[in-house]
Amino acid sequence: MNQPPGQGRDNTIRRTARVLEIIQLIATQPHRWSRRALAEHCEIGERMIQKDLEIIRYRLGLPLRHKDGAYYFERLPQLPTSTFVFSEALALLVAARAAQAIPGINSAELAAAIARLESLFPDEFRYLVRDALEQLPRRAMKAHRQEMLTLLHRAMAERRQVRIRYATASRDGQPTERVVEPYHIMAYGRSWHMIAYDHRRQEVLQFKVDRVLEAEILETAYTIPADFDVDAYLGDAWGLMRGAAGEPERVELLFEPEAGRWVVEEVWHKSQESEVLPDGRVRVTFHVGITPEMVNWLLYYGARVQVLEPAWLRERVAEEHTRAVDVSSKRTLSKGG
Repeated sequence: MNQPPGQGRDNTIRRTARVLEIIQLIATQPHRWSRRALAEHCEIGERMIQKDLEIIRYRLGLPLRHKDGAYYFERLPQLPTSTFVFSEALALLVAARAAQAIPGINSAELAAAIARLESLFPDEFRYLVRDALEQLPRRAMKAHRQEMLTLLHRAMAERRQVRIRYATASRDGQPTERVVEPYHIMAYGRSWHMIAYDHRRQEVLQFKVDRVLEAEILETAYTIPADFDVDAYLGDAWGLMRGAAGEPERVELLFEPEAGRWVVEEVWHKSQESEVLPDGRVRVTFHVGITPEMVNWLLYYGARVQVLEPAWLRERVAEEHTRAVDVSSKRTLSKGG
């Protein structure tokens, strides 16, 4: 089947941008990224990620290695440092803005690049740069995730407050208006999250970017506290459900061999420790605040995992499995008449 005009070119751009992003991720965070984590970050299948990794290994000839489920480079070619005259920097800024319309370019990385290029200009020149880039969004609507991410990254780079309309999940999606100060923007699974100081609640909160219905950068400046640390903020909870986590406690799990091999390829929590037993099964331990998100993760593995401790978590997982069987049985009976 013939591809629509331009689709082959767009696919090539997407893959090239993705391969370069994977190289950057692994180079800056060695021993952090597994195949599955890369697939979730890039929102594609693991088979496609495997093809990208083969391009890095065999076509680019980079010494990509794999240990304890994560990738790293033995060495990387050093890129020369570059300096620009103002006219060149401005040309790059305009080109970066135009690149936002190209499929496959990572919007968050592009926004960060724009912010870095803007920082090359002295404060006295800043208004001229802003005039040249006046089309860079200061307002965004929910329908365009890329535009929203670009706006939020710009606000964080310029340290400008943002007025948002946010659909709060706890209020059946009823939107509220608030002014926030972005501290950190991060990808988690298949979604993006912003950690920001909320003037309405007068505390640092998490916001799911896809629930931001509208956003507008304000002129009011802010500073990120010097003692703010994103890892300390997220704490020891499993996932991002900080408010739903109990006190950190030891969790010991025993996975069947096949499931265990997949589990150890990932870094699920910073406290994770793994041990492959002589019979091929894998024992995994955490010191973690247990959340409903962790319970759902355990349910996914079904009979391929045993919860050794704590006892209450073992009972909770067993109850959820029993409830699922009961619901399935009732549905089967109702269909049978």
